[in-house]
Amino acid sequence: MMDSRARDEAAQWFVRLQDAEPSSDVLQQFEVWRKESPAHQYEFDVLQGIWSATEWLPKARLQALCEAPEGHTKRRAVLRYAVAAGVLAVAVGVGLFSGLGRSTSYSADFSTRLGEHRQVQLPDGSTLHLNSRSAVTVHFDKGRRGVELKQGEAMFSVEHDTRRPFVVTAGAGQVTVTGTRFDVRRDDDQARVAVEAGTVKVQGRGSEPAVTLTAGRGTHVNNDGTVAVAYAVNAEELTAWRTGKLVFNNALLGEVAREVSRYREQPLRVSTPGVANLRLTSVFKANDTDALLKALPHILPVALRTLPDGSQEIISR
Repeated sequence: MMDSRARDEAAQWFVRLQDAEPSSDVLQQFEVWRKESPAHQYEFDVLQGIWSATEWLPKARLQALCEAPEGHTKRRAVLRYAVAAGVLAVAVGVGLFSGLGRSTSYSADFSTRLGEHRQVQLPDGSTLHLNSRSAVTVHFDKGRRGVELKQGEAMFSVEHDTRRPFVVTAGAGQVTVTGTRFDVRRDDDQARVAVEAGTVKVQGRGSEPAVTLTAGRGTHVNNDGTVAVAYAVNAEELTAWRTGKLVFNNALLGEVAREVSRYREQPLRVSTPGVANLRLTSVFKANDTDALLKALPHILPVALRTLPDGSQEIISR
């Protein structure tokens, strides 16, 4: 019921905001509604994505969006498909599909706050799922679909299109695909890539050959542009954040601290290399990292201390 209401309201807001100059009161009311629930933002993004996609989606796909499934006559379906039908009518009316040979472009920025996840549908049908404290810039043109991961982590599910490769840049690394599912994480010292399905090509700076990854393989690109040899990864564990979990399987405590810091106001630090090299195997909730900190002294020979800036540090016990 909640999803149906969110779709209804998103459609209504989408129509209201098509006015040439919506009033400041309307815009303020929209912002209040948008921030009430992640579902509100998601449903509005879907409609906005359809509107922006008129030059990217095949005409047949837009027509399919306009055909409500048989028996779906509820108000939400009418609103959803009416908006899609309006998009199609505009696309055909201005002749967008008659000029496929000319250059087209799409640009957008998406980000998440502390503890927030966000899923975005892109104009080509691909989706990206942003982890906590993440930011991306998307730019599509005629021959290339590009995304820059400015910070954080994102899971990509890419629609296959051999004519327009999908390229993700993160720090000194670049990931090129035509269609697959993979995760990219950007840290201060490197960018990490893990493939869940399909094949990707990872490049760094310079003339070194690219590293090809298939499902269950990963690599990382250091800030100097060097790419590590492909190695086995557990993509399901690495992307457990999508379901609100932090999964650590014999993970270095230094890596655990870096991951946990994504979900806390203040960073979690480790005091010495010896402490950072301790290993942890456990599963925790991403939205309750306090529980992880309370459990650590019972699992490993460590203790916690609070630093003057309010952050916490793991020390040897």
